[in-house]
Amino acid sequence: MILPGSLVKVTNVDDIYYDFQGLVQRVVDGKVAVLFEGGNWDKLITFRMSELEPVQPKVRGKKK
Repeated sequence: MILPGSLVKVTNVDDIYYDFQGLVQRVVDGKVAVLFEGGNWDKLITFRMSELEPVQPKVRGKKK
């Protein structure tokens, strides 16, 4: 399930943002606004729900 605050990945191979990961900002009428942050730029893009898949964040272990 994709909800605001979820981490998602773009799965549409025809999209310029294919394989990018971003943070869901809002979900309205089957469309999802995703925030991409990278270095010195931020971009908010709207996708259809079918073009995204949830991503489980990786947990880093403590250094010994």
